[in-house]
Amino acid sequence: MRKSLWILFLGLVYCNFMLAQWKPVGDKIKTGWGERLNPENVLPEYPRPIMERQEWRNLNGIWNYVITKRGELAPEEYQGEILVPFAVESALSGVGKTVGDQQELWYQRMFDIPSSWRGKQILLHFGGVDWQTDVWVNGIKVGEHTGGFAPFSFNITSALNRGENQLVVKVWDPTQQGEQPRGKQLENPHTIWYTPVTGIWQTVWLEPVSASHIVQLKTTPDIDQRTVKVDVITNGSSADKVEVRLLEGNKPVVVGASLSGLPIELPMPEDAKLWSPESPSLYDMEVTLYKDGKVADKVKSYTAFRKFSVCKDKRGFTRLQLNNKDYFQFGPLDQGWWPDGLYTAPTDEALEYDLRKIKDFGYNMVRKHVKVEPARWYAHCDRLGLIVWQDMPNGGPSPEYQDHNYFNGVEVIRSTDSEANYRKEWKEIIDYLYSYPSIGVWVPFNEAWGQFKTTEIAAWTKEYDPSRLVNSASGGNHYVCGDMLDIHHYPDPELYLYDPTRATVLGEYGGIGMALEGHLWLPDRNWGYIQYNTQEEVTNEYRNYANRLLELIKQGFSAAVYTQITDVEGEVNGLITYDRKIVKVDEAKVKDINRQICNCLNEQTVDIH
Repeated sequence: MRKSLWILFLGLVYCNFMLAQWKPVGDKIKTGWGERLNPENVLPEYPRPIMERQEWRNLNGIWNYVITKRGELAPEEYQGEILVPFAVESALSGVGKTVGDQQELWYQRMFDIPSSWRGKQILLHFGGVDWQTDVWVNGIKVGEHTGGFAPFSFNITSALNRGENQLVVKVWDPTQQGEQPRGKQLENPHTIWYTPVTGIWQTVWLEPVSASHIVQLKTTPDIDQRTVKVDVITNGSSADKVEVRLLEGNKPVVVGASLSGLPIELPMPEDAKLWSPESPSLYDMEVTLYKDGKVADKVKSYTAFRKFSVCKDKRGFTRLQLNNKDYFQFGPLDQGWWPDGLYTAPTDEALEYDLRKIKDFGYNMVRKHVKVEPARWYAHCDRLGLIVWQDMPNGGPSPEYQDHNYFNGVEVIRSTDSEANYRKEWKEIIDYLYSYPSIGVWVPFNEAWGQFKTTEIAAWTKEYDPSRLVNSASGGNHYVCGDMLDIHHYPDPELYLYDPTRATVLGEYGGIGMALEGHLWLPDRNWGYIQYNTQEEVTNEYRNYANRLLELIKQGFSAAVYTQITDVEGEVNGLITYDRKIVKVDEAKVKDINRQICNCLNEQTVDIH
């Protein structure tokens, strides 16, 4: 007993020493959340809101790390501490080092399993690791995964000890030297290309489950048929019962069940509230799996009733519709980068902040640009009421994509591995996000960056998820496929292409820049598509573009995306500074402008003054 207490004491001393050593690194700007970050309580929120269990354990915090040459054996010693889940290149990791394609990043930590979990299967979850991941528990390899943007998990039960357990993770990330989707990461970041992100960048966590348990939920509402279909995917074939209860508050409104893995189709409540940005109504769900007549697993979820579609209006324009009504979708480009955490927001409050500001600005949509977010980001969109256009993170043979030669009409030739990486991860991303009601549009390609077999990819995406719209190539090489033609024009809006059979949208415009001293990632190398010096000048130019956009909506535009919600590294064309400390426009005026645009298809519009 005395020996156990001594070991516990030494462990606490060691942990306190490790925490005392951590601090952000580098001289770059930081957010207020990053400045106040507590390394003992890093992103403590439950990481998967669409399928929640009561018991779980967060493994975020201080881990050991070492960077080795690629191909070397597992290290015997580690060179320092890293704060998980912040990428090794980030300030908040406490490391701030580049890894590159010739090296590998190793992580190590100890953990134990609560005694109350005995007899359960133990799942080890990774929210996101970029890019190739190998995992060992107590020296036993428990799994491997490729892909930087979708979550994955391993059943580690057979590798566990009764006492302490050792977790080791190895990551290799070749950035643009590889053939994987990578978004805007570049080894030599400049202009619209940003700092690489290597390794763990989302929450790592443990979860106990029964031998028979639920793996995934896929909910598909259909307001025309007045149903919602729930596919409950389990870890094995079973003839046992699955029950789904739809609730409004604590009151069950619909209950359904099925056997043998069949989907459950629930009727909509008679007075069902439809989801929209103006009224983001959500219904709680409880899903229960029975084994031999007893409850084997139970998860909490939620859903919403809404429909995304296209239809001709009275003037013959093909319009985007929400819930069978013409609906102009208008929102900012959101790249999801942070000066201190790179891919990772310092806190959940920070993650939600950008979305709250998008709502405050009067938008009804957000385009998630060549990045995928943690699950809680999409849950915030569901709850706040923001339609999401979800990009596939790009990747391809050329790191800078022929210097923006977007419109040459030539698709890239990908290697077999490159194609396979893209298809695998795009499917994983859609599976991961399928049940979040706010997602309205899938965007497989952006501006011809690694664009290949567009018609085939767009058709596959639409077939795999017919409940959403497909924007086949935002601003890219254009083919008659998908649900919309998406053009880009900077800085002011222009309608230079039009498709009478699909919705024509302005996927990017704007980029009005203003550099604010004290809030810059790069003090001397900043740019925007056009630059001004005062809040008033930026707001006035934003208004000018809005008036032009209103005229073009009358000529056929059905959606628009303004670049962008925040500055990002050397780009100073955000409505908010990169550190999220200064709003660079007159917020009240911009909100009035944006509401006018969002309502333009259901209200008489006038010029904005």
